[in-house]
Amino acid sequence: MKFNNKLQLLLTLLSISTPINTKSFKIEEATIKQIQTAFTEHKLTSTQLLNFYTGQIKSLNPILRSVIELNPDAQFQAEKADEERRNGKCLGELHGIPVLLKDTIATKDRMNTSAGSYALVGAVAPRDAGVVEKLREGGAVIMGKSSLSEWYKFRSLSGVPNGWCARTGQGVNPYYSAGDPCGSSSGSAISVAANMVSVSLGTETHSSIICPSDHNSVVGFKPTVGLTSRAGVIPVMPSLDTVGPITRTVSDAVYLLDVIVGYDPRDHEATAEAAKFIPVGGYKQFLNPNGLKGKRLGIVRNPFMNLLNESIVSAFEHHLNLLRKKGATVVDNLEIHNINQIISPKQSGEFTLMMAEFKLALNDYLKELITSPVRSLADVIAFNQNNPEIEKIKEYGQDSFIMSEKTNGIGSKEKKAKELMKRLSRDGFEKLMMENSLDAMVTPGSGVVSVLAIGGYPGITVPAGYDGNGMPFGICFSGLKGTEPTLIEIAYDFEQTTMARRPPFLKTYQLTRDPLFGSI
Repeated sequence: MKFNNKLQLLLTLLSISTPINTKSFKIEEATIKQIQTAFTEHKLTSTQLLNFYTGQIKSLNPILRSVIELNPDAQFQAEKADEERRNGKCLGELHGIPVLLKDTIATKDRMNTSAGSYALVGAVAPRDAGVVEKLREGGAVIMGKSSLSEWYKFRSLSGVPNGWCARTGQGVNPYYSAGDPCGSSSGSAISVAANMVSVSLGTETHSSIICPSDHNSVVGFKPTVGLTSRAGVIPVMPSLDTVGPITRTVSDAVYLLDVIVGYDPRDHEATAEAAKFIPVGGYKQFLNPNGLKGKRLGIVRNPFMNLLNESIVSAFEHHLNLLRKKGATVVDNLEIHNINQIISPKQSGEFTLMMAEFKLALNDYLKELITSPVRSLADVIAFNQNNPEIEKIKEYGQDSFIMSEKTNGIGSKEKKAKELMKRLSRDGFEKLMMENSLDAMVTPGSGVVSVLAIGGYPGITVPAGYDGNGMPFGICFSGLKGTEPTLIEIAYDFEQTTMARRPPFLKTYQLTRDPLFGSI
C-alpha cells in the first residue's frame, strides 16, 4: 500500500475509547486533572497510561512521524510513580504524567538529543536540561523525544520543509494530510493532537511553539523569555529562545508551566530577570472561567488577516462577538507602527543577530557535551557534507549554517540590530498596548509571531476552528512581558466558552513497521 493511501485510510478512521481495568476510562483527550482523578479512584495507573501512549506511538508514528525515540527508562519511572502514590506520596499535577520533549532538550539518560540530525546521535549531555530537572522533581514520566523541523529549520534558507528532519522524515499533520504541520516544534504538537502523549514541551525563537500548535489544533504557550530556563537546550538565539508547553487544553498548559518556570543558576541572567514575573501561588490560580470580563482586547487586522481564507475570517468575527458577550471590550482596527519592518526578520535586525548568536551559542553547547561526534558549527557543516544522503544536502542545503559560520561574534552590526529590535518593539507593540490600555492583543492564526519574537513577549494560541479541508486554526492572545496571568485568564475563558478543539479522526491501527523507526 502506498504511503498516501495508508495515510488517507488512517485519517478516515474514528477514534475509539480504551477500557482500563474493570471500569471504563477514556484516555483520549483526557486532561491532567481527569487523569489524576482516575489515578486517585484506582481506574488508571501511570504504567497503564504509559503503555497506552506507547501503543499509540508504535501504531501511528510510521504515518505521523512525530516521535524520534522512546525513553527505555520510562517504564521504571511510571512504576515508581505508581508506587509513590500507593504510599500516599503526591508530587503535584504532573506526578506520573508522561511528557514528550522536543529533541533539542537535553536529558542525561539513554536517549539522544540531536535536533533531528544524525550529526548529534551518540552525543552525551553532561546533565539534564533545567526544565527536565524540574519535570523530574515534579514526578513526570519522561517518555521520549519528539521530532521537529531539523535544527529548528535554521539549517537552510532554501527551505527545509516544516516538520522534516533526517531522523524521522516528514512529520504529518493529523487533521489534513496535505496540511502544513508547521515548525519547528512540529512533533510535540502532532503527538499531543493525536493523543500519543499527555503533554509535551516545545521551544520557540520565532514561531516554533505558536505556529505548530495553531496548525495542529492544540494549545501552545510561549512564555516570556527567561521565565523558563534554556540551560541544556540546544540554542538558536539565546536572546530570544524560550521553552514552553504544548497541550490539548489551557489548564494542562498552565499545570506544565507551573512546574517548569523559575530561576536557574545555569541560565542566570535571563531567569533572574524574569523570576520577578512569577506570581506567588503559581499560575493555576488564574484559570478563571470568567476571565474575559472587564478585559480590553486589541484587534490588529493588518497584516495578520490579509492571507486568511473566508472561513477563518468569518470564524474570527464570530469569536470577536463572543469576546464581547463575555464582557471584554474589543478595540478594533488597531495598527502596529512599522509592522512591515517588524514582520521581516531581515529588516527588523532579527536575522543579523540570529546568525551571530547561533554560532556562538551552539559552539558553547557542543563543547560542554561529555562525548559528541561534533564539537562546533564547522564540524556540523562538515558532517552534513560528508553524509549528503541521510541529511539530504542536495535537496535542502545548509546555507544558513555556512552564513552563520562566517560571522565573528557580536560586533557593531549586531549591536545595531539588537538596538533596532528594541526600538521597533518599544515604538510598535509596547506603544500599542500602553496607549490603548490593552490587556492583550488578539490575532487569528500565527502571523503575530514576529512581533512576539523580537521583543521576547509571551503568547498563547488556543484552537478556534477548522477550515473546509479540516485544517485547524487558532486564535493567539499575546501581551507584554510578564503578563502570563492575564493571558491565562483570557485564554481559559475563551477555550471553555468555545470548546472548539476536536480530536483528529485517528484510530490505533497496526501498520507495518517502517525501518526508519528502529529506535521506537
